[in-house]
Amino acid sequence: MASLLSLQLPLAVRRSGCFTSLTSTFASPLLCSRRNYLKNDWPESEYLHKSIVPTMHYQKSLPRLPIPKLEDTIRRYLAAQRPLLNKEQYRNTEKVALDFQKGVGKELHEELVALDKKNKHTSYISAPWFDMYLSARDSIVLNFNPFISFTADPKPEYNDQLVRATNMVCSALRFMKTLRAVCLEPEVFHLNPAKSDTETFKKFIRWVPPTFSWYGAYMVNAYPLDMSQYFRLFNSTRIPRPGRDELFTDQKGRHLLVIRKGNMYVFDVVDRDGNLVRPTEIHAHLSFILSDPTPPPAFPLGFLTSENRDVWAGLREKLLAAGNAEVLRLVDSAVFCVCLDEESMRDPVHISHNMLYGDGGNRWFDKSFSIIFSKDGHAAVNFEHSWGDGVAVLRFLNEVFKDTTEKPQVSPGSPPAAMDSASAVTHLQFKLDSELERAVGKAWKKYQEAVSKVTIETMEFRKGGKEALKKKKLSPDAIAQLAFQMGFLRQYGQTVATYESCSTAAFRHGRTETIRSATVHTKRCAHAFIREGSQHSLDELRGLLDECSKYHGQLTKEAAMGQGFDRHLFAMRYLVTSKGLPLPSLYQDPAYAAINHNILSTSTLTSPAVTLGGFAPVVPDGFGVGYGVHDDWIGSNVSSYPARNVREFLQCVHESLEDIFGVLDGKLPQS
Repeated sequence: MASLLSLQLPLAVRRSGCFTSLTSTFASPLLCSRRNYLKNDWPESEYLHKSIVPTMHYQKSLPRLPIPKLEDTIRRYLAAQRPLLNKEQYRNTEKVALDFQKGVGKELHEELVALDKKNKHTSYISAPWFDMYLSARDSIVLNFNPFISFTADPKPEYNDQLVRATNMVCSALRFMKTLRAVCLEPEVFHLNPAKSDTETFKKFIRWVPPTFSWYGAYMVNAYPLDMSQYFRLFNSTRIPRPGRDELFTDQKGRHLLVIRKGNMYVFDVVDRDGNLVRPTEIHAHLSFILSDPTPPPAFPLGFLTSENRDVWAGLREKLLAAGNAEVLRLVDSAVFCVCLDEESMRDPVHISHNMLYGDGGNRWFDKSFSIIFSKDGHAAVNFEHSWGDGVAVLRFLNEVFKDTTEKPQVSPGSPPAAMDSASAVTHLQFKLDSELERAVGKAWKKYQEAVSKVTIETMEFRKGGKEALKKKKLSPDAIAQLAFQMGFLRQYGQTVATYESCSTAAFRHGRTETIRSATVHTKRCAHAFIREGSQHSLDELRGLLDECSKYHGQLTKEAAMGQGFDRHLFAMRYLVTSKGLPLPSLYQDPAYAAINHNILSTSTLTSPAVTLGGFAPVVPDGFGVGYGVHDDWIGSNVSSYPARNVREFLQCVHESLEDIFGVLDGKLPQS
């Protein structure tokens, strides 16, 4: 089945970012429900659109994520290790890897394949990947939760905090209702929109049985993507538990959670009949909260969600024992969270710090997502990462941005409706004893210490972008990744483990695969530009760029097709550890630890709805590299801890891009 996809799909879908235990995780009501779908009496104002094709129409027929051949995984693993190791290290790693392939690795691979055949409803990586996230005991702040920032509304007056928050809440609710009515347009990549993204085709494919619908789309070069993560967007929270957290979803929740100055409020946004409350009511309730004179609480509970997960699990039990079960239920089951901040933003760096972590007392990091609004109307989504990846969140952002800018429900001149918000809005009150108060204070202190170590810098390269690179027949993403390799070599004199996230949403319950963008080609090219510039002609340097682009395109294609090596090796290691067996020598090899110590962790999501995205480094001596290659410029938003100088790194990346574009313009680099 995967071979059907292999021609062109991979470049299209790379947007980033216990095999039986998760059956219920994906038993989404969206798969079973077609309520309202064929009804014509629904109020149009409560929905984004009414898709001809039901939202989950393609889900049953999506191809399954393939398990790569073991020999291919080992070959790709060794190829990724080659630029990171000296000759002696590589010979040792090669022997260990080939011994694994012939011995215990072969047994593990066969066991993995057998388990996969017994669990055809899901993918081989889904349960281990959930377990990896939910079993992690580190704080989810900085270590896991990323942010994606909305573009400003093109009408400046609509960027007022109250107006924008009201409109975005309304659009988010419309998205939720459209999704749950299975009327949200399915996520499909159209290679030939003139054939597949048409009313005629949609009317046809709608009547093709769901078990065959994917094939019908494939016949016209359309590729449906997995949408199993979408039902976790709303009414969902990560609940801390000892040893392993739990994902909780309660679609009966009808209320919104709002946090301002560390105070938590809830009010209903859906009535008892399932209808959305009027925008004027939401506007009035948010206005009421923004004008509430209640001072910040002495012990803001939001800080507890930034704690070590086992610590937080123990404290949650104490909160329940102290009589907070009902308020915690309201927090956990809320449709989503809105954070109304008191600060205005100065620049992109300030926005990044605020949206990545901000005032921890004004956050509830465990919610599936929070929309954060600064005092001056900047908006961003901070999301908990275990339940899903960038594809689902980006679709949400795109739809909300489009709806709020094209069909705003309130305007800057709209006064809040005259209504009794005081009775409609509930200010949540928590009961804290002295032990819990001390715990909040301790979490607060730990939080401040952790976030104080984060440095973020941005870079804009304005001398060329996607259009210029495509004219030269070069992959824009390959050139951006090469610039990071060149920048690190220029700064630190090394080639290091690099991670680029790639979506495998083309497959049922796909998550991500890794593009290992530090290659023998990027290493050779970086050295030629930086250390050997005078020794190479323009044609030779251009040839090296072509090699990097071609090989990166191959890696991208393989990763999007589930043909990387990282997830396969991870799943086999998971089999070993889940049985409590000793790790095979491959996993004990220092080279395996080194390649998974990702000093350069990178991800890209580009959209007109998005201006910034970011995350913290995944290792103490690493960089967290968010970037976008736009039509005529390249931007990067990079974080680091004290072990690295992020400003200098971005200066080196900028110089590297100047060298690359200089060669494309016929100028040799000055080295």
